[in-house]
Amino acid sequence: MTDTLGELSDAIGKMNSEEQVMTLLSAAISQGFSTSQIVEKGVRKGLQTVGEKYEAGEYFLSELLYAGSLVEGLLQALKPRMRDEELERKGVIVLGTVRGDIHDIGKNIFKMLAESFGFEVHDLGVDIEPATFVAQVKESTAQVVGLSALLTTALVEMKGTLDALRTAGLKDNLKVLLGGNAVKKEFGAEIGADATALDAVEGLEICKGWMKK
Repeated sequence: MTDTLGELSDAIGKMNSEEQVMTLLSAAISQGFSTSQIVEKGVRKGLQTVGEKYEAGEYFLSELLYAGSLVEGLLQALKPRMRDEELERKGVIVLGTVRGDIHDIGKNIFKMLAESFGFEVHDLGVDIEPATFVAQVKESTAQVVGLSALLTTALVEMKGTLDALRTAGLKDNLKVLLGGNAVKKEFGAEIGADATALDAVEGLEICKGWMKK
């Protein structure tokens, strides 16, 4: 059997055409690979390559947008199989871009990856008030809150949202994950977040680790 999942991963990492990527997905399905195998060894690894090239300055925002479009198409095609395979539910995540920021590329990629691994994700969207995060956590009994920001001016809103969760008495039972280009791990530690992810792939791995504990 050819290394179809490796080829799929390479195709995503190299920004091949949507037609080429979907052909490899069809081949993987016909060869009997499960949805989790396709996502883990094909999609996730391909995205990891994209993230590494972005961090190295080889890829730019346009490549991130294209990678997000490729992955969205793949995961949409896999959705019927996800339902058929009845993925084990991993946990509940409340997700959103904080107030003052309307960027959502990384957030959307993280959402797709998390859902493909069995997480229930409540995506609030962009420019979200702290009170909205608080209300959704209360309603959903989430274990994780993901806060995203691309703009450095929105960092204060991350702290404000975290403070609102504490004031509402919710933080002790929550893990708070920060993500987005504006966020550094040092900032996350400074405001008391549980973790900071440099990309969607790392964010997924962090959440998977939390659910195992």
